[in-house]
Amino acid sequence: MSSSLEGYRAVTGNEIVDQLYQLAKPLKGIRVLHVNSTKEGGGVAEILRKMVPLMEGLGIDAQWEVISGDSDFFECTKGFHNSLQGKQVTPSDELLRHYQEVNSENADKLRPLLEEADVVFIHDPQPLTMIQHVPKRKGKWVWRCHIDVSKPHRPVWRYLKPWVEQYDASVFSLASFAKPLNHPQFLITPSIDPLSEKNMNLPKKEVDRVFEKFRIDRERPVILQVSRFDRFKDPIGVIEAYRLVKKMVPLQLILAGGGASDDPEGMAVLEEVKHAAAGDPDIHILHLPPDAHLTINALQRGADVVLQKSTKEGFGLTVTEAMWKGKPVIGGDTGGIRVQVYNHYTGFLVRSPEGAALRIRYLLHREDKRREMGERAKRLVRENFLITHHLRGYLALMINLLKGGDYHRIEVGV
Repeated sequence: MSSSLEGYRAVTGNEIVDQLYQLAKPLKGIRVLHVNSTKEGGGVAEILRKMVPLMEGLGIDAQWEVISGDSDFFECTKGFHNSLQGKQVTPSDELLRHYQEVNSENADKLRPLLEEADVVFIHDPQPLTMIQHVPKRKGKWVWRCHIDVSKPHRPVWRYLKPWVEQYDASVFSLASFAKPLNHPQFLITPSIDPLSEKNMNLPKKEVDRVFEKFRIDRERPVILQVSRFDRFKDPIGVIEAYRLVKKMVPLQLILAGGGASDDPEGMAVLEEVKHAAAGDPDIHILHLPPDAHLTINALQRGADVVLQKSTKEGFGLTVTEAMWKGKPVIGGDTGGIRVQVYNHYTGFLVRSPEGAALRIRYLLHREDKRREMGERAKRLVRENFLITHHLRGYLALMINLLKGGDYHRIEVGV
């Protein structure tokens, strides 16, 4: 399995790969367990699908388990997600009780693994409270928060915080997301895998094939947003920006994405997007399956301008993916987009449909700027946001927790 890591030398250089082997030496043989709420759909699942085999290749006994839940459970946890990102919503007492019951049931199912692992990574709020149902814990438990909790709805954060503080450490994507807690906090930015189907190089004929499949005209400019159908991704705002630009420039819009099994709002948002599109033949709404990686790769490579007009964003791996393909991104001025999109350097930060429309027009008329900004964007990703850098952060964190260290914060990325 270690040979899989060797493939990254040509992309990242030798130094980072050699560091990974060195960091992994004191961790050989330890048992690591990752737990989240979905096997497919969203950035967390994509990261774990690659992270776990890479850990195994370094001699770590790594596993990934997915909790189960019904519609009421995921209604509650979607409420947590929205509330932690600032929406003024508090789940009912009945939903909160059900949330606890489902986590208790999942803890029972996974108990042997949870009790024996040397390090347990619990991802996001869905499995958070399992910790209280595993009193005989052998190892260290880490809560990995992938969402923007910089300004949470206070009642929900007060409800969740006592369980967070039962953990040995927390991991956040940005310093601005960190909270006053009674344990060490680590900063590790998410990442993409440059060798995956979604990010590997594609021949032009493959890009053309995908555009032909969806009947997208290659002779007119194309703007693209790839994301789950989620209100925080502001697909309606993207349509508004497109319409403002189309008054002066003939162009097409692609809104491509899918759903996740732990997101009960996705289909409702998709219907809202279809309604907003109002049958415009130049708006292509693509509801893609979770494994449509080559399709997304081709769409990002073939688009003239890529947007991620989120109003809240934990990190925004679709931004990272587009930048890796040499595309400047027009992104919402929020969360993790800010550490990727350097205004006027690797893309543009915007706060309104009007601002997005202005920047779309600018980039469509300046191919030289698109190329320059795209080159800088790809370099930024190579230096900071690839899976090898992410893995280095996890290895350093585990050394700190298991072997001791002088630092209570590790920063990986910019």
